[in-house]
Amino acid sequence: MQYQTAFGKISVNAPSLDVLERRVRRSFAAGKGFALATINLDHLVKMQHDAAFYESYAKHDLVVADGNPIVWTAKLAKQPVDLLPGSDLVLPLCEWAAAEGKSVALLGSTEDALSAAANDLVARVPGLEIACMIAPPFGFDPNSHDAAEILRQVEASGAGLCFLALGAPKQEVLASRGVEFAPSVGFASIGAGLDFLAGTQTRAPKWVRSLAIEWVWRLALNPKRLWKRYFDSAMIMPRLVLQALKLRGDDGSQHGARAPR
Repeated sequence: MQYQTAFGKISVNAPSLDVLERRVRRSFAAGKGFALATINLDHLVKMQHDAAFYESYAKHDLVVADGNPIVWTAKLAKQPVDLLPGSDLVLPLCEWAAAEGKSVALLGSTEDALSAAANDLVARVPGLEIACMIAPPFGFDPNSHDAAEILRQVEASGAGLCFLALGAPKQEVLASRGVEFAPSVGFASIGAGLDFLAGTQTRAPKWVRSLAIEWVWRLALNPKRLWKRYFDSAMIMPRLVLQALKLRGDDGSQHGARAPR
C-alpha cells in the first residue's frame, strides 16, 4: 500500500508478520542492518510539512502498518496489510534475534524503564542477550554529533537489533542515520513499546484494541497533549480515502520505501 505525502510516496512494504520475519531474519543472517518504521496517521500528518522527517522515513528498509486507519485504507485500495503496531513487534523481534544469535540494544526512555524492560524481555525470550541500554538526556537531538556517537556505541556493543523508544520523528531520524554509523544493526522504532513492558506507561486493554478505539483510551488519559494530534489525523482521512480509491484495482506494486538491504 502506497501513501502520497507532500514530499513523495511512502509504502507499507512489509504487509504481514510473516513477510517481516523473513526479511528481518534474512538481514540478521547476513549481518546487515536495517531500519524498520511503523507508519500511522500521525506520521503522515508530520510528513505533510516536515521534509526532513519524510527523507528519514524514505530511507527505511521496512515499513509496516501501525493503526487501523492504515489497515482500512489499504483494504479499500485492495492492497491489504496486517495491523503491526510497534509495541506488538517487540517480542517477535526479540525472538527472531535470539534465534539468529543476535543481541539487543535498548535506546530511549529512562534508565529505570530500560532496566525494567530488559528484565522483562530476558524473562520472556529464552536465550536473549541485552548488549547495551542507553537513555539519552532530555532534549536529545538525533541529528547531533552526540547522536552519531551513540550509534557508534550501539555498533560497538555487538548488538544486531536496537529498539528506539524516542517517539516520532526523533526515532525515525536516528534510525535513518544508523545506515552510516551502525551498518550492522537493525533499528526498530517502537515508540512507547519499552515503557509498556516496564510498566511506566499503561497500554489500552485488549478489548479496547479489539474494538479499534485505542485512540479513545489514549485521548482520555492525556486530552491536552493528544487532542490536536487526533484532530489533525482525522482531517487527512478524506484525502487518504481518495488515494485508496485511486489505487483500487492496481496490481499492488510497492514504491517509495527502500527494499531491504
